[in-house]
Amino acid sequence: MNERPGASATATSTGGRVDPPLRIQILAAEHWSLLATRSLTWNEMFTRAAMFITVLSASLVAIALVAQATSFATDARWFALLVLPVVDVLGLLTFIRLGEANTDDIGLVAAMNRLRRGYLEVAPELEPFFTTSSHDDMTGILRSYGVGFRRGPVRFLAGTPALVGIVNVALTGAITALAVAVISTSPAWLAAAGLVGAGAMASIEVAMVRRAVAAGRRSARPRFPTPVDKASPMSEEGEQ
Repeated sequence: MNERPGASATATSTGGRVDPPLRIQILAAEHWSLLATRSLTWNEMFTRAAMFITVLSASLVAIALVAQATSFATDARWFALLVLPVVDVLGLLTFIRLGEANTDDIGLVAAMNRLRRGYLEVAPELEPFFTTSSHDDMTGILRSYGVGFRRGPVRFLAGTPALVGIVNVALTGAITALAVAVISTSPAWLAAAGLVGAGAMASIEVAMVRRAVAAGRRSARPRFPTPVDKASPMSEEGEQ
């Protein structure tokens, strides 16, 4: 078989591996592809969350107008019970999609860390200048999310999926209280119904998060785990 002209220029003399410059070009092309995918993922997250809040706001305005037009009669309550469950379903679907997008983003960060490992294999002397990690385990992923990253309940609750989830919990509680108000207007009954509905939605969302975390841990297969001497500082940060 005849060789293609110039084929030898694309490989080194050791094992047929590509030359370092070409290797860097291939890694960089994949790196930019992952960056673009991360950008699309984050844009979708913000768009979905904004769409849910917009629909919720519009629904509340419509309910307020109907209530005002009917002098807060029973018809306004039935209208709310027709509109709000639809918004609640939209909120739950948004919460699920945001969780999936977060999982996708973690996978993309791990993939970018592997590419940095490829860069450092070509030029290991550049490692001191890298702020982000070249390891694809959870410690390396968290390090690549930013200097000073801290895991904890505050950061979790401040995230977009958690905020959407909190709105869903409050909305479900309000819907349950409205449904009970059809048969009883006792404040105690309404408060109890609201707490039951909110607790049910909170339980559903927590179960979804736990299942997603468990699935992510089972599927995680780090190729370049963080050495023990580099993993300990991150562990200390996570506990602060």
